[in-house]
Amino acid sequence: MSYRVRLAPRAADDLQRLFDFLAETDLAAAKHARDTIAKGFAFLQNFPFACRKAAPETPLMRELLIEFGRTGYVALFEIENASTVTILTVRHQREDDYY
Repeated sequence: MSYRVRLAPRAADDLQRLFDFLAETDLAAAKHARDTIAKGFAFLQNFPFACRKAAPETPLMRELLIEFGRTGYVALFEIENASTVTILTVRHQREDDYY
């Protein structure tokens, strides 16, 4: 079964913010990060349940860890139904938390 992965508007804003931050100092690294995040999102098309639960009381709300260098990114997403996964927000692992 393949899931459709969609971005919530906030997640799209997060991706732009993360790209802009990295592009200020290293455009090539920003492009590489963008591609790495896209590959992580592609993983969700087939294996959203392989990701860790964000909280025990919400089993369909999960986090995707995306390795990038010594750190990486975390995408909070929800398995909406049997065909759709929605990425709600994305942050760098060194950021405090989702806001």
